[in-house]
Amino acid sequence: MLADLLNMPWWVWVIIILVLIGIRDIFLQRKHTIIHNYPVVGHLRYLLEKIGPELRQYLVANNREELPFNRIERGWIYASAKKENNYEGFGTDQDIYAHHHIFINNAMMPFKLEADHPNSIDKTFLPCAKIMGAFNKRKRPYRPASVINVSAMSFGSLSARAIASLNKGVKMAHAFHNTGEGGLSPYHSYGSDVIFQFGTGYFGVRNEAGDFSMDKLKELVQGNSFIRAIEIKLSQGAKPGKGGVLPGAKITKQIAKIRGVEVGKDVISPPYHRAFSNVQEMVDFIEAIASETGLPVGIKAAIGKLDEWEALADIMKHTGKGPDFISIDGGEGGTGAAPPSFADHVSLPWVYGFSDLYRVFLNRGLTDRIVFIGSGKLGFPAKAAMAFAMGADCINVAREAMMSIGCIQAQVCHTNRCPSGVATQSKWLQNGIDPNLKSIRLAQYFKTFRKELIEITHAAGYEHPCQFRMSDIEMNVDDQNLAKPLNKTYIYDKSPVPFDGMQNLKDCVYLGGNYQRDLNRIVLDGN
Repeated sequence: MLADLLNMPWWVWVIIILVLIGIRDIFLQRKHTIIHNYPVVGHLRYLLEKIGPELRQYLVANNREELPFNRIERGWIYASAKKENNYEGFGTDQDIYAHHHIFINNAMMPFKLEADHPNSIDKTFLPCAKIMGAFNKRKRPYRPASVINVSAMSFGSLSARAIASLNKGVKMAHAFHNTGEGGLSPYHSYGSDVIFQFGTGYFGVRNEAGDFSMDKLKELVQGNSFIRAIEIKLSQGAKPGKGGVLPGAKITKQIAKIRGVEVGKDVISPPYHRAFSNVQEMVDFIEAIASETGLPVGIKAAIGKLDEWEALADIMKHTGKGPDFISIDGGEGGTGAAPPSFADHVSLPWVYGFSDLYRVFLNRGLTDRIVFIGSGKLGFPAKAAMAFAMGADCINVAREAMMSIGCIQAQVCHTNRCPSGVATQSKWLQNGIDPNLKSIRLAQYFKTFRKELIEITHAAGYEHPCQFRMSDIEMNVDDQNLAKPLNKTYIYDKSPVPFDGMQNLKDCVYLGGNYQRDLNRIVLDGN
C-alpha cells in the first residue's frame, strides 16, 4: 500500500495537496473571507499583495514615478558611490513643467578658477562658511569641513556594520556623523567628527530613573574628543510630536548597554522632554550644556506651529543666548518608521517648514548667529543649491547615505528584515556588508555630491554655495506664472552669509585632526 502511494505520479500528489488546502480554506480557517470564498486561488491575492512593491519598483513604475526616491535618484546615488558614469544622455526625461520643479539661473560668465584656488587642487573641497558657536563664544567652536554630512541615524535602528561603514566613510570625506538619539556606540568611533544627539529618552546620558544626566554627558564628551557638538532632538520629520519606538527584537545586549535599557523589550521614547517644559527652560538647558561641555549646542525639529519658535527668537534677540545651530527636518519622513497618519500629514515638508522658520529669525536679524542645517531629501546637488539659496548652511543626508552603502529602498526598516543588512540587527543579513568597501562608497558619494554642487555654483557665477540668492533659483508654482524666483515664492530674501573666499576657509577649516589656524582666535578676533 505504502509502495503504491510512493509510486504515484507527481501530479497526483499536487492534486491531493491542493484538495487538502481547499478543505482547510473552506472548513478550518475563518480569518480570510477571500480564501474561504475562493479556496486555493485566493492565496494568489495575498502573494501578489506581498510582492506588489517589488513588482512596481522593478517592472511597473517608470524612472521618475516612485516615492520616496525614484529610480533616477537612486541610480545617481549608486553610480556616484561606485564612481561610475552618473550622466544621462539625449536630454532629461524629467517633466520640467511639473509643479515644484526647480531651475537654477546660470550666469553668462561662470566663476573662473585660478591655478592656486583650493578647488583647482581639490575639486571636492567645500567646507561650511559659518562656524558653530562663534557668536556665543563657545570654548570649542566648530566649522564643519563639509557642507554635506550624515544625518541622525541611531545604532539599533541601523546595524553595527552600517554605522561603521558610515563613520569610516565620513572620515574619508572630512564630514561629520550625527549619532542619532540611540547613544554613542563603538561604531561611531573610527575617527570622524561626531555630533552627539540625544532625544526624549536621553539614551547614553540618562540616569537610572531615565532622566537626563549632565555628569554622564560631561564624561562622554571628555572621553571622546571627536564629539564636536551636541544636538537636542525636539522632533523628527517622520513623526513629530510622537515618541520614537525601537522594537524589542532589535535590542541586543550591546544596544541595551549603550542605551541603558532592557534587552528584548520595546523602547518607547516619550513625545516630550522632561529636562525642560517651555522655551525659556530649553534655552537655559542649552546654555548649561554649552557651559559644562564647551561645545556648540543645537536643536533639531520638524516645523509646524511657529509661536514657540517666535518666542525662542525673541529670547535670543534680547539675551544673546540660545542654540548655535538648528537642524530643520522635513515632514517627508526619513529613516524612522511612523503611522501613515503622522508620516503623511503631521509637520510641513522641508521647503515650507524651512522658509517659515528662516523668516522668523530673519525678521529679528538673527540669521548670522545660527548655522542652519537642512534635512529632508536634499542629498542631490540641485536640491542642495536650492536649500543654500533659501538660507541653509549645511545639508544632512540619511536615506541617501544609506543607499550609498547598499540600501535598496525595500521600506521594511521597522521589521528587522532589511534585505541589504543596513537597518537590521540580524547577524546573517548584516554580514553581507563589508565596511571597508561600503565606507569608500559613502565617501565617494559625498565627494561626487560636493564636486557637482561646486560645478553648479560656479555655473551660477559664485565661488561658494553660501553666495546663492533667492532670485538665483526659480520654481514652477502655477499655470499663470509657471516659474517664480524663490524670494517671490516664499516671500523673503535670504540674508547674506559672511564669506571672503574659499582660500580663507581652507586656512581655518578643521581637517585631519588639526586646525591650520587657531579657530578660537578667529572667533575672538571676529575675523
